[in-house]
Amino acid sequence: MTRDLGRTANSQLMALWLSIVCWTVTTATLGVVQWRVWYVRDTSVITSGVASVGVWKTCFDSHVLVSPGYLIMFCRGMAAGGSAARDFPPSEIIAAQVLVPLALVAGLGGNAVGVYALRNVYFGLCKGRGRSVRLAFSCAGALFLLSSALSLGPLAWNLHAVLSNHTIAFPPEFHMPEAPTSQSLGTGIVVGMAAGLLMLVSGVVFLSYRPPPGVTSTTRATRAWTAGSEATSAVRGAAGGGAAGKDNPAFDSHERL
Repeated sequence: MTRDLGRTANSQLMALWLSIVCWTVTTATLGVVQWRVWYVRDTSVITSGVASVGVWKTCFDSHVLVSPGYLIMFCRGMAAGGSAARDFPPSEIIAAQVLVPLALVAGLGGNAVGVYALRNVYFGLCKGRGRSVRLAFSCAGALFLLSSALSLGPLAWNLHAVLSNHTIAFPPEFHMPEAPTSQSLGTGIVVGMAAGLLMLVSGVVFLSYRPPPGVTSTTRATRAWTAGSEATSAVRGAAGGGAAGKDNPAFDSHERL
């Protein structure tokens, strides 16, 4: 029975491995600077002519401005509320700063619940707990779908901003131009979109789990047999107790003689 149950969850096992990889990739994506790549004409400060805009900071190669700890690179943080500029950071960047970490929390919870569900199936611990195991698979799938939605939302928003060539009103201390000549998708958006879509697939696979019909029927039969055995034992115990408490007439007549 345990082997049969394990076979029913092979797809979910693969989906769990996939979700763990996607969660790791999404975590790395959050720290990647290349979400949006700006190409500029003025190379007096941005000597490479290319600037990278990420979720938390903006960087570009420069021989004029160099940040501490770098050789030929200048970086500036973009935390929400860290600048007095009115429209900075833009809404799509703030959304990524808030929603992607929430996606990581949801994905981590989904992985934990998925491990619990698969452990019950593969180690035969689901006997008598078919509904709870089914609920665990459903919860894991729902958390994976939530994680996918929370990450794909800001990623799609930033994707639209790049394709529409939206500019960012950088404060003067960033030394960035008012608008780029052109911009392209960075590694962060491309890899993040792929991870979010694969996380969506993992959620669908977990939600599609169905335990074999024999689990429910076997559980019910076991409960019925147990109840019948307890009733029989109770009857036998009562009968045995009554027989033990009744006097033997032959023994009494012998004592009288």
